[in-house]
Amino acid sequence: MVTAITLMNVERDKINSVAERLAELQGVSEVYSIGGRYDLIAIIRVKHTDELAEVVTEHIRKLEGIQKTETMLAFRAYSRHALDEMFSIGMEE
Repeated sequence: MVTAITLMNVERDKINSVAERLAELQGVSEVYSIGGRYDLIAIIRVKHTDELAEVVTEHIRKLEGIQKTETMLAFRAYSRHALDEMFSIGMEE
């Protein structure tokens, strides 16, 4: 599994619409609006780096309203807390 984080600067009046379109893209598992230097973060999870390249360069890059992106590749996960919660939804203890 390949995980990447894409940070984005987005035109102010298009943040919500860009976030909604990002969330619909295959390979994008989460989208967050954030404060600070960037406006949105997309968490991308795909099986192969070729798929990552396609998501970033063929889909995200073409969304209207995105001014700038920075994509970081995750090497190793040190916390599985969020993933454990996600997979336990609906399971009884």
